[in-house]
Amino acid sequence: MKRLIHKGLVSGLAVLVILSQAQVAWSRQAPVRGIERIAGDVYRFRDNHHYSVFMVTPEGVIATDPINADAARWLKGEIARRFNKPVKYLIYSHDHADHIAGGEVFADTATVIAHDNASAHIIGERRPTVAPDITFSDRMTLALGGKVVELIHLGPNHSDNMIVMRFPAERILFAVDIVARNTIAYRDFPNVHIDGLIATLKRVEAMDFDILAPGHGPLGTRADVAPHRRYIETLRARVLKHMRAGKTVDGIKSLVTMEEYKSWEGYGRWRALNVEGMVRHLRLYRRPN
Repeated sequence: MKRLIHKGLVSGLAVLVILSQAQVAWSRQAPVRGIERIAGDVYRFRDNHHYSVFMVTPEGVIATDPINADAARWLKGEIARRFNKPVKYLIYSHDHADHIAGGEVFADTATVIAHDNASAHIIGERRPTVAPDITFSDRMTLALGGKVVELIHLGPNHSDNMIVMRFPAERILFAVDIVARNTIAYRDFPNVHIDGLIATLKRVEAMDFDILAPGHGPLGTRADVAPHRRYIETLRARVLKHMRAGKTVDGIKSLVTMEEYKSWEGYGRWRALNVEGMVRHLRLYRRPN
């Protein structure tokens, strides 16, 4: 019996060692990274499931979200190798660390720009990045080497400091965490003011651009913004109807299936969480009798 127990322990330890080694190997797998040209001199940078963009000009590069320090170092090296230009400006879309960590990598050559509200969050929350050098409240036009990018704040949505970046000559809009092509909302709407997001998307729909470059997922077009907004509005209306009827959260999750969107990315993983997040939002902002 003792021998059997001993063998069992050895076997169990061997399994744990194998699992541990597998986890280490997984963590050491090289991230999926790449650079693709979108239009003109505007390029899209990928780090796994996160994306940013940058524009090459005769006087240097305008970069956006660094994503993380390791990704930023890779991007900086690729820009130097491919274009032989320094990064002169680095623009943060908003303050969340999963998009703007690693800004210090570019601090030796770049001026960092963000919305006014971003600085307090970056400093107060100790985001792992460098604080902005320049901030703005509503709009800012940045010109370098004869090329232009417009920075536009559209009100509260995924944060209180989210901006979109429009490249007018290339007809590209870089929009992070507020819209994605044929994709439902992320999880339970973390950090999102839903009514503000709907208003933001309506403003984006009215903007002049052709190519949508989101912070997650494939490239899209301006026509992809309205379906995303309608998904959120439809979800809101259906959840509110059942809340008014006195349904429980679990009951609402079973009733609000949003099946017409089942082909969209994230439906299987996030649909129920979307309902939970909408219930939470409506409990805060609706005024029941």
